[in-house]
Amino acid sequence: MLYDRVASLDLEIEGYDLERHERETSSGFTRATTVVSLRGDGETGRGEDVTYDNDAHDVLRDSSEEFSLSGEYTVDEFSERLSEIDLFLGDEPNQTIFRNYRRWALESAALDLALKQADTNLADRLEREYDPVRFVVSTRLEDPPTGDRVLDWLERNPELEFKLDPTSDWTDDVVNRLAGTDAVLTLDLKGQYHGTTVDQPADPALYERVIEGFPDALIEDPELNEETRPLFEGQERRVTWDYPIRSVETVRELPWEPEWLNIKPSRFGSVRSLLDTVDYCQDHEIRMFGGGQFELDIGREHIHAIASLFYPDAPNDVAPKAYNDPNPSGSLPSSPLSPPPAPRGFEWG
Repeated sequence: MLYDRVASLDLEIEGYDLERHERETSSGFTRATTVVSLRGDGETGRGEDVTYDNDAHDVLRDSSEEFSLSGEYTVDEFSERLSEIDLFLGDEPNQTIFRNYRRWALESAALDLALKQADTNLADRLEREYDPVRFVVSTRLEDPPTGDRVLDWLERNPELEFKLDPTSDWTDDVVNRLAGTDAVLTLDLKGQYHGTTVDQPADPALYERVIEGFPDALIEDPELNEETRPLFEGQERRVTWDYPIRSVETVRELPWEPEWLNIKPSRFGSVRSLLDTVDYCQDHEIRMFGGGQFELDIGREHIHAIASLFYPDAPNDVAPKAYNDPNPSGSLPSSPLSPPPAPRGFEWG
């Protein structure tokens, strides 16, 4: 099992630091994250809290309370310690999944630190190799949608590939225009994001439009009901899931055994849950690709590292963070991304 190869790593923590980051994004919102830096034995391990609540990052930064983290552990013992700590300091997060996001920041920082203290990196510890990472660019269209945004990107770099978020105001003309590019690999219906700002209610007309208009693309996170489920009969192999996937148990609870899953490490909360799910997918021949959370710092390297180890050739939604700028400029990295020449810890940059 993959987790067994890192669980026993020794870990010494002397203290930690928090650094809040903020940036405007191409999706029209202000993204805030917090980088957690664990210090010990002359090394620093870093992780990124990707909670989608800017106020929660302010509270964490400004609080006089501290987490009791100092001590000597194994990676597994540190994970058990985190289970005993309220990482939101008595506040109830807006969404329960935010607890996983914050825990992942600490668990990934601890893994990074333990690997560095052992003078190794994640690939060597897992007895794998880092491979170049293929990526797609994820974006929503203009309002109203025309497809110009994708065509402008392709004019800039004809080799780009995309993951798009269809909405109910997509017309047949928009679908035909985009389908003609052969660059759209994944369509995220956002049908599982109930109660969030990006929730796209089930829309049979939209679903039928994209299923038929993009016959070779993956379809992500549909909302299945009496009207929409029949549309996917015979199309199940094309359906991939993202928002519900947080553990092996959540994979088993899907409507059918999937052929594809979107793996976002922060959704899993713990290193064990992530690696156990990767093991499960490999054992059941479920194909994986990586997903991101508008990371602003080290978290982007972490998703590149995991993609590089387990699904480097997949349509990974892990474009370098420069692609998330409101107005990307200058020379942007091309796909695939080359592995670092001398990786340390959990870093990949």
